Amino acid sequence: MRQVFSYQERIKLFIKIVIPILVTQIGLFSMNLFDIMMTGNVGAKDLAGVAIGSGLWVPIFTGLSGILLSITPIVAQLVGAKKTESVPFSLTQGLYVAITMSLLVLTAGALFMDPILQNMNLETEVRYVAKHYLMALGFGVVPLFCYTVIRCFIDALGHTRISMIITLLSLPTNIVLNYLLIFGKFGLPQLGGIGAGIASAITYWVILIISLYIVLKKKPFTQFNLFKVLYPVSFTKWKEILLIGVPIGLSIFFETSIFSAVTLLMSSFDTVTIASHQVALNFASLLYMIPLSISMALTILVGFEVGAKRIKDAKQYTIIGVVSAVVLSSLCAIFLYFFKAEVAGLYTKDEDVILLTTSFLLYAIFFQLSDAIAAPIQGALRGYKDVNITFIIALVSYWVIGLPLGYVLANFTGFEAFGYWLGLIGGLAAGAIGLASRLSIIQKKYLIVQNQKAS
Repeated sequence: MRQVFSYQERIKLFIKIVIPILVTQIGLFSMNLFDIMMTGNVGAKDLAGVAIGSGLWVPIFTGLSGILLSITPIVAQLVGAKKTESVPFSLTQGLYVAITMSLLVLTAGALFMDPILQNMNLETEVRYVAKHYLMALGFGVVPLFCYTVIRCFIDALGHTRISMIITLLSLPTNIVLNYLLIFGKFGLPQLGGIGAGIASAITYWVILIISLYIVLKKKPFTQFNLFKVLYPVSFTKWKEILLIGVPIGLSIFFETSIFSAVTLLMSSFDTVTIASHQVALNFASLLYMIPLSISMALTILVGFEVGAKRIKDAKQYTIIGVVSAVVLSSLCAIFLYFFKAEVAGLYTKDEDVILLTTSFLLYAIFFQLSDAIAAPIQGALRGYKDVNITFIIALVSYWVIGLPLGYVLANFTGFEAFGYWLGLIGGLAAGAIGLASRLSIIQKKYLIVQNQKAS
């Protein structure tokens, strides 16, 4: 990655960084998307089982992998400050943290998965699919977390196209394995939703192997001499990673877990409602990949500029990112309004599920604008390494405002299941306002410090 000098050049560099990230995010998300879509063609119970399993897994994964996202601003600022000799050490410590977290997740799953599922009001077959879907995913936890660290390193150097290529190479593997294991083709057993979990776990190993080969064998990554030295565990470096990463992870967890909490609360409704909610939420999450990708690009670009002490350039990248997200998310909202029935039909042939899904998708339209503002600002703040206030904003917005509001509307008004979605919309809007205020404060702070040093 290099410094550019004009606004037009910054837009070009932003596009160069963000498009591969978007393709990568869509590719990674598509693994879950294809799990849901392909399982939906087996039956509503398999779809509901994978929906519940995914609802439990996604916030855990996104929250904990959010901790590992601290590698991106750490490496980006090291590169911006021309301290590249420190990069291999930081990456190695990141992998140690990833492996440790993976083992903790597997231990927690073994202890708490059964009690959680038993306490949910689920049909026996739905609970069985959810449990074994999660057990299958467990075999892919270690490679998935390790890949997250390596991808953060690759992206922090500005080579987001490489991450895109890795994902595009692995996606066909996931689709083929889904086809074979979900539907029982070529003599393999028909495993339904459980097969989707096995396919995803195998695919995570494929991603890790490909990424390791690239960073060890291909330029420009070979110049860093990764893993040439077996560094001992450094709790001092772990502290830096965790001090930045834990607030990022908590912020992401609070945001994603509220959606999962709503999914779990939906278990009090019938199977058709659970399946319809999950279909609509899954597609809304797919559209969220746009502002999320812009957010990740801003972490890289803002981190690079802040490391080089070019504060005005960092602010310009933030403006470019937010405007882009608002425009693109508005287009997605328009698409969703006119093609909601077609979207629902991609997931299932069940007419009852399709009909109810179209109603949920109308509410998903209102997610778009809040996400378009909140996500890019979060990414910019991470580039500044400002993460503590962000997770407090997320906690208050989603769990103090969003979920209680949704619970009241769902249980004490005529909105019923749709009340939870209205609560989510309120929480997202509150988060966008809070994050925008925080970014304004940080930008002014950095400019004041820079002007004081200049004078």
